[in-house]
Amino acid sequence: MKTKKLLIIDDDKDFRTQIRIFLESHNYSIVEAASGKDGLEKLAKENPDLIVLDIMMETDSEGYELNELIKYDNHYKEYKNIPILMVSSIQKDPHESFPRSEYADLITPDKYMTKPIDYNKFLQLVKELLNR
Repeated sequence: MKTKKLLIIDDDKDFRTQIRIFLESHNYSIVEAASGKDGLEKLAKENPDLIVLDIMMETDSEGYELNELIKYDNHYKEYKNIPILMVSSIQKDPHESFPRSEYADLITPDKYMTKPIDYNKFLQLVKELLNR
């Protein structure tokens, strides 16, 4: 069976390291990116099976913008079916934060969880998204 490749896009190096070590211990291949721009470059180069994405990086909404680009921008259409697991310290998911906004659907990832993460739940969501 092919090893699944995950792209972690998060500006917090400690978080990326912890997640990388955890996921590698479960036989996943990990690619890291420290910013949205770096993430888009690695997306095109690595073609991951799943993206783990932070919200607040260089801007407070960079993760939302990246999610929208990957899912809806024609320039990235070949990647639109890659599942996105958004992991953030923001305690509300996009639909709670923007309940009356049509824009909420554009920025909503496939799954959302808050930091600090529950590693068992995180692994469960990763497996669920990869098996869709």
